[in-house]
Amino acid sequence: MRKKTFTLLFVLSFLCAHAQGQYYELRDFVTDSARVFSKGQVLAMNQKLVDFESKTTNQLVVVTIEQLGFETIETYANGLFNQNGIGDKEKDNGLLILFSELDREVRIEVGYGLEPYITDAVASRIIRNTMIPLFKEERYYEGIDAAIDQVIKFLNDPEALAEFKSDITASKRSGDIVGYIFTGLFTLVFAGAGGFFFYRSYRVLIEVFRGMFVGKLGVLPGLFMLVSNALPSIFGLVFVVAPFGIIQSVFASESNLVNAVIGVADTPYAWLWGLVSFFGIAACIAFVKIQLRGKEDFSISWIKNDKTYIRKTFSSTGTHSFGSGSGSSGGGSSSFSGGGGSSGGGGASGSW
Repeated sequence: MRKKTFTLLFVLSFLCAHAQGQYYELRDFVTDSARVFSKGQVLAMNQKLVDFESKTTNQLVVVTIEQLGFETIETYANGLFNQNGIGDKEKDNGLLILFSELDREVRIEVGYGLEPYITDAVASRIIRNTMIPLFKEERYYEGIDAAIDQVIKFLNDPEALAEFKSDITASKRSGDIVGYIFTGLFTLVFAGAGGFFFYRSYRVLIEVFRGMFVGKLGVLPGLFMLVSNALPSIFGLVFVVAPFGIIQSVFASESNLVNAVIGVADTPYAWLWGLVSFFGIAACIAFVKIQLRGKEDFSISWIKNDKTYIRKTFSSTGTHSFGSGSGSSGGGSSSFSGGGGSSGGGGASGSW
């Protein structure tokens, strides 16, 4: 028993220690603990980053690891970044590229001072278009080195960065257009199907009211038919309205329509008034139809039904008198020393 308790405590202690942020103490701008680079590649990349810092004070750091363990790459990158203070404390001008070989994940973690330049969208595009295609071919050094070159170019050349951001915006607009088209088709299909289903079911309700008003359908049997046919009608109505509500909530976080509907639904007796209106409109339409035809007199029968009328009127709609028939269907030339910079989690991640 003591042995099991000791083992459990040891495991818990290990996990707690790991969770508290036991990350590498960085000594170089390039730390290749996964050993995916050659020594020459480590030296060349490290020198490039040393030169960039000496010219701009921006600190770009590359770390490769074999596996993340119990943490996500976002948590690991943020902890590694802040523990080593990448970037100047006053400028927060650090950037970390974290590569996890076995997890097949990579992240660009950006310090506060560089976030206006290397935005989440920029970091995501670099990962997706520059790094991932090369990583899929196991060309890890080329992918990371190309990403470094892009970051250096963007931080040194505002015009190149602005053009890159413009391309991102243009691509996003193209994607939005496709999304709008898909959403429109989705809405038309659901609203059309719901509208057709609602029309057929609601027409039965109108006929039920008409039958009761002229005495060919007993009031008590008619009430049962109203209840049974109301469910498919409401179901069809939901299919008509729901897609528009979804669109409003997706494309407008502060949707006036959605907020208005929610506000009305929360008011006392809202659902009661909705049901009254639902049945009341059907009754009014039935009343108008009787008046326009002028061939039938108003009469009330509490129980007795006209079987011929029932058979001719409701058999074609798929219903009967008491129900609905509608179916529901390494080392370098200079060592690294963090300047106390910090990151709040800005950047982007990717996998391949």
